[in-house]
This record gives sequence, C-alpha cells and structure tokens, in this order.
Amino acid sequence: MTTLSTESPARETRFSSTEEGFRVSLKRNCSISPGGLLLAFALLAALSVGIASAFAMLGAWLILPFAGLEVMLLGAAFWLTARHATDCERIERARERLTIDVWEAERLKRYELDARRARVRLQDGRVLLDAPAARLELGRHLAAEARAGFAAELGKRLQS
Repeated sequence: MTTLSTESPARETRFSSTEEGFRVSLKRNCSISPGGLLLAFALLAALSVGIASAFAMLGAWLILPFAGLEVMLLGAAFWLTARHATDCERIERARERLTIDVWEAERLKRYELDARRARVRLQDGRVLLDAPAARLELGRHLAAEARAGFAAELGKRLQS
C-alpha cells in the first residue's frame, strides 16, 4: 500500500490494491461533520437572538430584524459549507475498466473509462486524466504539494 502525505498530517491518499486492480478515495479535508455544523449554527443563532431579545426588552426593538437577517445569512453560509462537506472522488480500476465517482454537493457523476487508454498528466498544478470518452480533473481535494505524487502514482498504476 502506498501512502502519499499532504500538507495536513490528517490527510493521506491511500491506494489499496485489489485482486483486479486498485482503489483510492480522495476526500475533502473537513474539520466538522454536518451534524456538528448544525449544532454550531443552532448555538450561534440562539446566542444572537437571545442578545437581540434582551436589547429589545430594554427598548431597542429595531435590533430584532437585524438579528433575524444575521441568522439567515449565517444559515446560508453554514448550508453552503455543509453541502460540500462530503465531496469526494473515488477511483477504482478493475481489470481494464476505470470507474471514477465524483461526489460534489450531494450529486454523483460516474465515469467509466478504458484504463488502457487513459493517461495522467500534471498541468499547472492540476492532475488531468485524458481518455477518449472524457477529460477529468482529479485530486482537487489534495494539497497542491501532494498532487504531483498522486499523479505519478496514478499514472504508474494505470500503466501496470
């Protein structure tokens, strides 16, 4: 098993060998789960509304609409973050078939390619996979320093 370390010690790319080829998953480095994010949002919203309510009781009632706007904008920002918390790429080679699953914002795009005709190249710090049926950018969730190693390892495994 080959391990490529990225900038963050918690993030590693592991190629695991299978009977028919290999498998690798690349996940976004997310420090909080969607459930944890919801809890953080609820606490911040309660704090903001609580403070605004206290000031409203003291006569500054105009603060309540602004607190509501603050909570709505905070909710939108947290929602956008949570949508991308589970983004990942899964690459699997089984014999001559290369399957790539790209999860982005809870949507799955699946690509099935001929592994013999797929070529990996590094261009401007991006890992590109060229195949007759598609051209894909891979390793978007890796640190820039780790992409070259990932591209080299993926290219080597595709050629074997």
